[in-house]
Amino acid sequence: MRLYRQYRCKIDQVIIFLKPTRLAGVFVNQFTEPNLSFHYRVIRIWECDPQPLLTTPGLLPLAVLAQAEVPETLLSQVAAKIDMIEDRQQQRNLSACVQLLAGVKFDEQLIQAYFREDMMQESVVYQRIISQGLKQGLEQGLEQGLEQGLKQGLKQGLEQGLEQGLEQGLEQGLEQGLEQGLEQGLEQGLEQGLEQGKRNELNLIIRLLNRRLGQLNPQLQHQIEQLSFSQLEDLGEALLDFETEVDLANWLNQFRDR
Repeated sequence: MRLYRQYRCKIDQVIIFLKPTRLAGVFVNQFTEPNLSFHYRVIRIWECDPQPLLTTPGLLPLAVLAQAEVPETLLSQVAAKIDMIEDRQQQRNLSACVQLLAGVKFDEQLIQAYFREDMMQESVVYQRIISQGLKQGLEQGLEQGLEQGLKQGLKQGLEQGLEQGLEQGLEQGLEQGLEQGLEQGLEQGLEQGLEQGKRNELNLIIRLLNRRLGQLNPQLQHQIEQLSFSQLEDLGEALLDFETEVDLANWLNQFRDR
C-alpha cells in the first residue's frame, strides 16, 4: 500500500524459491484470509532458463541455481561472465554473491575451483558478513558469560548468606550474600564474555589466515594467540594484504618487544 501511494503504479509481488522442493507452498501463488488477500508471482529458480539470467550481471548469482543439464557447466559459464566484468568492485561483490548462492547447490571444492577466494574476501558483502559474525559472537559471549556468572554468583551468594544467616541472623546473611553474589556474578560474567568473544575472534582469524596463506606453522599461531582483542581486530583488517607467511611474521614482529 505504501509503495502504491508513493509511486502510483502497478505493484507486482514476487517470491523466489532457490532450492528444489516438492512442498505444496512453492506451487501456491496467493494468500487469502478474511479481509486480507495477496496475489504474487512464484519463481522456482531451478525451473528457469539460465540464458536470460546470464545476460544481466545483477542476476548472475541466481543463474547458478537455474535449470541445467550439466550444472557444473553452468557454474563455469557464470564464472566466465564474472571474469568479464571490468568494474573491480562490482566484480568482487557479484563474485561473493555468486559463491554464497552456489553453496545451496554445489560443494565448496567445486566452487573454489572456479572462483578466487581472495576476491570474495575483498568484497563489501563478505566483509559485512564477517563484521556481523564477529559482533554477534562477542554479544553472545558476553550474554552467556553474564548469565552463567550471575547464576553461579547468586547460588554462591545465597549459600554463603544462608550460612552466615544461621550464625548472625538470616536478614544480615541474605543481604551480604546477595550483594556479594551479584558482584561476583557480574565480574565473572564480564570476564567470561570477553574471553569467549576473544576466542571467537581468534578462531575466525586463524581460519582466514589458513585459507589465505595455507596451514600456519605453530610458532606463528602461538604468537597470534598472545595478541590482545584489539590487536586481533587489527590483524583481521591487515590479513587481506598478506601474500605470504613472511608478511604475517613481519606484522607480528611489531608487538614482540612491547
